[in-house]
This record gives sequence, C-alpha cells and structure tokens, in this order.
Amino acid sequence: MNLGRLSSHVVLPLLMGMLIATGALAETDQPVSRATLYFFWGEGCPHCAKAKPFLQGLGTRYPRLTVKSYEVFGNEENMKLLENMAKAVGGEARGVPTFIIDGTMLAGFSPEIAEAIEARVKDVLATGEEMAGKGAPRPEEEVAVSVPLLGKLSHSAVSLPVFTLIIAGLDSFNPCAFFVLFFLLSLLIHAHSRARIVLIGGTFVLFSGIIYFIFMAAWLNLFLVTRSFTAITTIAALIALLVAVLNIKDFFFFKKGVSLAIPESARPKLFERMRRLPGAASLTAMMTGTVVLAVAANSYELLCTAGFPMVFTRALTLHRLTTADYYLYLAFYNTVYVVPLAVIVVFFTVTLGSRKLSEWQGRILKLVSGLMMLGLGLVLLVEPALLSSAIISAGLLAVTLLAAFIVVRLTRKFAPHLIHTEP
Repeated sequence: MNLGRLSSHVVLPLLMGMLIATGALAETDQPVSRATLYFFWGEGCPHCAKAKPFLQGLGTRYPRLTVKSYEVFGNEENMKLLENMAKAVGGEARGVPTFIIDGTMLAGFSPEIAEAIEARVKDVLATGEEMAGKGAPRPEEEVAVSVPLLGKLSHSAVSLPVFTLIIAGLDSFNPCAFFVLFFLLSLLIHAHSRARIVLIGGTFVLFSGIIYFIFMAAWLNLFLVTRSFTAITTIAALIALLVAVLNIKDFFFFKKGVSLAIPESARPKLFERMRRLPGAASLTAMMTGTVVLAVAANSYELLCTAGFPMVFTRALTLHRLTTADYYLYLAFYNTVYVVPLAVIVVFFTVTLGSRKLSEWQGRILKLVSGLMMLGLGLVLLVEPALLSSAIISAGLLAVTLLAAFIVVRLTRKFAPHLIHTEP
C-alpha cells in the first residue's frame, strides 16, 4: 500500500477531526447565528421610554442581535408594518411597545416581559437560525387580565381599570351635580309619587351620563390627535394644577373670586325648569323637560369637573389601544360616574325624604377634588408613566383622603368661623 495515499485518506482526516474537536482549529465556513428584534414604539408612551434603555443594554450584551426600531404614532407606514407583522405571527396590534422576534410577539413592558424578550433572544442565537416566518407562528405572549365590560386587557393596560375606577369615583362626587339633583328630587317629593321620582330622577341621571360621555369623547379625540406632541401632557398638567388651586380655594373662600361652579346667573333658569317638571300635563312633556334640564344642567356642571375628565383622557391616550377599547373605558368611567347619582334617586324613592347638600359638605367635596387634582397634576408634570401604576393611583387616593381629613379637622378646631352650614 502506498503510505502517501494512506496518510492523505486516513491520517490527515483523523488529525483534522481531533483538532476541530479540541478547538485547535475552527471550521471557518460555519454560519454565525444572529437574531433580529423588531421594536414598535410611540412618541410620548411611558412604557416605550422605559423599554429603550433595556434594549440598548440587550444590544451590548448580545452583539449578534440587531434591534430595528419603528415609531408608529407619527408614521402611518410603520403602523401598517406593525399590523402586518402582528398578523403574520398570529397576533393583533393592540398597543405599544410591541416586540416581535422569531415568530414571537410580546406587548407592553415590565420586568417579566424584559426577561421573556432576553430568553427569546438567547434561544434564537443558540439555534443558529431564525424562523423568518417559517413554521407555526407563536401566540402573542403577554400578561392579561379579564375585566367586566372591558374584556381581556394586556399587561400594558392592566392598571387602567383601577385608575379608571379611582378617578371616576372621585369625579362622581360632584357638588354641582349633587346640588341640581337634590333640588330636583326635593321638588318631586311633594308629588308623593315614587313612580314619578324614579322616572324623572332616572332620566336625569341617564342623560347626565350620556352628556358627560360626549364631553369626554371630545377630550379623548383632542388628545388622540395631539398625542405625538409631548408638550400636550405638560399643558394638561398645568390645567389640572389650576383646577386644583381653584377647588382648594373654594374650601377656604367659598364664592369668592374665580370659582368652578354653576354661575349664579344660570341658577334661576335651572330652578324654573325644575319647578315646572312635577306639574307637567303629560308624560311626554315631563320626559322632554327632564332631558332638556339634564342637558342644560350638565352644560354648567362641566365647569365644576373639567379637570378629572381631562386628566383621565390624557392618561388614556398614553396607552395604545383600539378605538373600541378607548370608548369602552369612557363607558366604564361614566358608569362609575353616575352610580352615586343613581343611589341618591333610589334613596329618595324608598324614603320619600327630603335632604339637600349643605354648603359645608359641598366645600369638603371641593377640597377632596382639589387635593386629588393637585396630585394628578404633579404626577403628569413630573412622571406621567406613574399613572399606569395601580399602586400609585391607590396611593394618591389614600393621601388625598388623609390630607382632606386633616385639613377639615384643623379648620374645625382653629378656624370655625370658616364653617357655614345651611339650615
């Protein structure tokens, strides 16, 4: 046998294999595994802002990772790209930030989602080949919660129901709305008809909610159009602070200076409309009069509570939701808003009693409203992303109620002359 041929056919391959196995010789023609992460974000989105430093660090830790970034709020083509890519992996573009890598889609941003993204990057780099759309698409990975009326909400919006409940609950204790409803029901008491109280009172509450919904929808659409302008959040925060100062002022100096209340000039017309309702000749006339009264009264009442709807709708537009979800949140808000008014109607119907909101009680409500608005305005001004935290929302409520309690107690003790309770 030829020793040269033996060496070339047996010894040399064995030697090459041993060198490769021990790492002494690398196979230069092996493909280098890479990964591509698509990052869709929106200008002014607080969750997106938090995701950017994480992605920068991710790119540093994994040099073979390519991050492709697309802003969607101000770029229609990027928005279409997000929708098409989401559809391709079996998901739906419902918000930002959204991350797509190797057939996997993740929505929102949190420590858990950050871990999921990094784990997926490691998997792709380890396999050495991206799916590139091949194979069965992976479902969208997100933390979700089911909420009555709102359905399944993604992690990025999981605290919105809590925030909505708190803000709408505070807004519902509206001294202007209470004033009008108490006066209307006190007139109906003299008719001694529970059916008439339920009919007129219920119609008034229903249309109050509808009008408030329309008002908030206008705020929502304004912020949707202008949400790419980061300065709009600062403007909303400054308006909220102004409303807060005026409401707190009304607790100490009621009806003095500028005030967010039903104008004195408008009250005689409202009173006259209310006095005519119990004596309406027909059911049609009574219902029509109630609707007209609700429209007129709520048009003035909007002066009392412009702050809460403005802050809420601005916070809502910081989340990228579907149009249906936006309006479902408004419906949820307004359902909570009318609950205290409906309770008042039920109370009067059952007891046929007459009670009206005193000036002192109205001033306390103004104080609570002003303190909460002060906190919301400061958060919007300093760090809007905090409004996405259920803990922060609940904390603001707790601090507001505690501060109001302390102020009321101190006022009773050291400035009793400021307290005026109507007979």
